[in-house]
Amino acid sequence: MTSLATSLAASHGAPPLRLRVTASAVPPLTGHLPLTDAPDVPDPIEVTSRYLTRGGRPWFPVSGEFHYTRCPAGKWEEELLKMKAGGVTAVASYVIWIHHEETAGRIRFDGDRDLRRFAGLCARHGLDLVPRIGPWSHAEVRNGGLPDWLLARPCTPRTDDPAYLEPVRTWYEAIARQLRGLDRAHGGPVVAIQIENELHDRPGHLLTLKRMAQAAGLSAPLWTATAWGGVQLPPDELLPLYGGYPETFWTEADGGWPDTCRKHFFFTHQRDDEGIGADLRPTTVRGGDPAPLADRFPWATCELGGGMAVSYHRRPRVDAADVGALGLTKIGCGSVWQGYYMFHGGTNPAGERTTLQESHATGYPNDLPVLTYDFQAPLGEYGQYRPSYDELRLQHLLLADFGHLVAPMESFLPQRRPTGQDDRDTLRWAVRSDGTSGFLFVTNHQPHEPLPDHPGTSFTVEFPQAPALTLPSTPVTVPSGAYFCWPLRLGVGGLRLDWATAQPVCTVDDHGRTVLVLAATDGVPVELALDARTVRDLGLPSGRCATLGDRVLVTGLRPGTEALVEVDAADGTRAGLLVLDAATARTAYRGVAWGAERAVLCEGGVVFDEHARDGRGEVRVHGAAGDDLSFAVLPAPERPPVVEDAGVLESADGVFTRYTVRGDRDWRFEATATATATRVRATAVGLVRAAGPAPEPVTGVQGRASAPADASYDAVAAEYAVTVPDGLPLTGTLLRVHWTGDVARAYVDDRLVADQFHTGRVWDIALDRLPAFALRGDGLRLRVLPRHPDARVYVGEGAVGAGAAGAAATAAPAASTVAAGVTGVTGVTGAAVEQVEWVGTRVWVIGEAGAVGAAGSSGVARAGGSAGVGGSPGAG
Repeated sequence: MTSLATSLAASHGAPPLRLRVTASAVPPLTGHLPLTDAPDVPDPIEVTSRYLTRGGRPWFPVSGEFHYTRCPAGKWEEELLKMKAGGVTAVASYVIWIHHEETAGRIRFDGDRDLRRFAGLCARHGLDLVPRIGPWSHAEVRNGGLPDWLLARPCTPRTDDPAYLEPVRTWYEAIARQLRGLDRAHGGPVVAIQIENELHDRPGHLLTLKRMAQAAGLSAPLWTATAWGGVQLPPDELLPLYGGYPETFWTEADGGWPDTCRKHFFFTHQRDDEGIGADLRPTTVRGGDPAPLADRFPWATCELGGGMAVSYHRRPRVDAADVGALGLTKIGCGSVWQGYYMFHGGTNPAGERTTLQESHATGYPNDLPVLTYDFQAPLGEYGQYRPSYDELRLQHLLLADFGHLVAPMESFLPQRRPTGQDDRDTLRWAVRSDGTSGFLFVTNHQPHEPLPDHPGTSFTVEFPQAPALTLPSTPVTVPSGAYFCWPLRLGVGGLRLDWATAQPVCTVDDHGRTVLVLAATDGVPVELALDARTVRDLGLPSGRCATLGDRVLVTGLRPGTEALVEVDAADGTRAGLLVLDAATARTAYRGVAWGAERAVLCEGGVVFDEHARDGRGEVRVHGAAGDDLSFAVLPAPERPPVVEDAGVLESADGVFTRYTVRGDRDWRFEATATATATRVRATAVGLVRAAGPAPEPVTGVQGRASAPADASYDAVAAEYAVTVPDGLPLTGTLLRVHWTGDVARAYVDDRLVADQFHTGRVWDIALDRLPAFALRGDGLRLRVLPRHPDARVYVGEGAVGAGAAGAAATAAPAASTVAAGVTGVTGVTGAAVEQVEWVGTRVWVIGEAGAVGAAGSSGVARAGGSAGVGGSPGAG
């Protein structure tokens, strides 16, 4: 069969790309590190030199960064559930010292600072917690998180100076009190604790901090440290965690796309990223040799870029494909822990004494916005769903089902690889394998510089313990921008899938049949190759099948909700291979819903809350106010799910059952308790004052452009008045501003409530974050500053003047830089609010029949019948 496939491939294009999987010379080291779990825990966490285990099984965690002090406490639970539905298994969060102890001796854990409550919510919903306890955090916070009063003392921070360690000890003891009883020994969620951050050359101090934290009462099976920049770590004491970003805010305005970002779109076994934090350390000073770390520790990450912050002088744009391609590439490179920074954006708290952002004023090299820390994250500053959330969820669903297979697999690179970071012509691919089976990874996307199509592509993978595979049988074109993972000899119940030209998403049990859901790649024909020895019978909805030797080849399958290949396996079990088209696959969720684990297709954001309704559970969908609610389920529940005071229309959608509830077509401004998906209402905005001359450019640390002074907003900013309409739903309503200029701020009276540096993206402001008096008629004032043509500011391409209609405004930059395909824009003359609208969102609450509302309050109709539709924009 191999020779036949090879000849077929050769007859349709270039020879197959080749890769040889080699047998591992030595087994992974075990028990070699002093990283141990609490005794008698049911699922002990251990570290081998190649991967992590939990309960004796390979474990592939997915962590996402979410800063609790940058989000109102009342929002935490729903946002954590969004993260969980997105495939995050562990929540990482800096415990930012200055947010808790801005005034010496007054350590606050109240309100939005309630670390214990946040940790408890993680535990309630089955999420692990990774507190990153500093004391220096960075996090684009004032002083890196060190309080002003500490820096005013005669001490040397980030060293073993006793005058520094004394207040650190007090701080650690305060954290330990908050987390008491939430460690693993007590069934708590704390699986790892990070010491310090980006400290590359003081291993002795890192060990001191670890010992102090342990003495304070903190406990975790994993103690970690960031490992980029050639780090020196105390031997075997801290698990090194790596990172990689698609873009940077901390490099120079005219520096182009950094090579340290470019390399993350190549398959490589180099773990370090010397570019992260390079603005805060001497770039010519390197730390220890990374080779010993790679020999003793697995490749784990904590800062894969889920987006990117913007600084005043450098404002990169990060798209969903950038985030998705980077994440998938790292899995192919050998990562065994996907950690994202940030997964959820936030807002800096208002300081009691000063503003709390990183700034030139405190000696740091970047001016950040005073309030917004949106980070272009998969979940935005106010919990907005972004396309990158869908891209990452697709990968995380794969890891949830197959991570235990992927984790122990080593990464192998092909014989023909790119010759350097400027090579855009050689296809980038890799294989994770255990010697018999594996996963094939392809990345044909990178930011800024499109990669070409690769026609006539096929692959030959040689295994040391099994015959080689050449796939697909007919060469395909790998489209520009594509990135995907294909399975090699994957077991699906009693069936063996030798390969598929579609990415595994998840499995679901459909009445005793194991269904593997796969995602097709646009432009790549679907081909499934089944081991004929494991197939007794097979049914196709479309396409054709042929038996070639010991393999059954399925081709011509049209992906979609009907594309279920039904297989009766030779061992008597039943299996299914369901291939969704690329767009539909990105609406896929899986979770416990209405009493069982199910796959759900929904364009809205789905949350599975198993603890709601006294443990009966419910599903909530965040969707557009006024739009219909529509979701499809596999397997369908025995009784149709219900929505209070609304009729549910049931219909077939391929092998799924689709449920539809009609929305309120005329979204109004009535207040409702549960308003939160998207309906847009334009609103009037009045020009109060036209913009004056742009402020003269000012430079700060490292000669970088500084943000305009506060006085500029009173003196020369264009000012607009926005009235909040009466009756507008408080929860889930955003003010969406389309604007051009340099920097914009929103005020209620003289209080700053929101801000943004211009990147061409819309500016969202959450209504429920505004002071109450803004809703009583005072409204908001938007102030927009123009940018001086001489300001040395980089703005991502496509951003200049992008307004409501996406049209580019006229720009006449005094200096424009083109480097590595990135355009540096340094001149925008106008300052204007082009359009303002209220965006209404809503949450639909969906329960089991008989479990939502009063009896008879809801109805269900089959397709073609009628259903009673009622209720207000607030779902019950």
